[in-house]
Amino acid sequence: MASVRDRLVTFRDERGRELINLPGAPRPEPEMPATVRFLTAFHYVVLGYQYRTRIIDDAHRGLSVAGARFVLVDGRVSATWTVEDDAVVVRPLRRFSRSERAEVVEEGKELAAFLVGERKLRSPAKIVYKGPN
Repeated sequence: MASVRDRLVTFRDERGRELINLPGAPRPEPEMPATVRFLTAFHYVVLGYQYRTRIIDDAHRGLSVAGARFVLVDGRVSATWTVEDDAVVVRPLRRFSRSERAEVVEEGKELAAFLVGERKLRSPAKIVYKGPN
């Protein structure tokens, strides 16, 4: 790092820690929501995050060591997912807005299609949403 440091860009996070990036590298606007992501069980994003409360509520932290698979909505753990009866099943941990639910369903369909291709699901690929809304 020392040999290229003068060619890098530095920032500070909310805790004052130095962050280093490439100049001209794409960076999203701070108010831009993160895209929906389906994570595998024991994913490092949840287990290895130093300040886990930025990504998962304390009430749900035990799910990470229990092997739950998570759905991130706007960068936060907001649902779990499993494969049941030949479908990807999503169980929200909070209420979703209509647009959030639509994004979760779309990304879930992509995951289901991938799992069909991997022969972990029989076709047709589908997603089942079991939640309060």
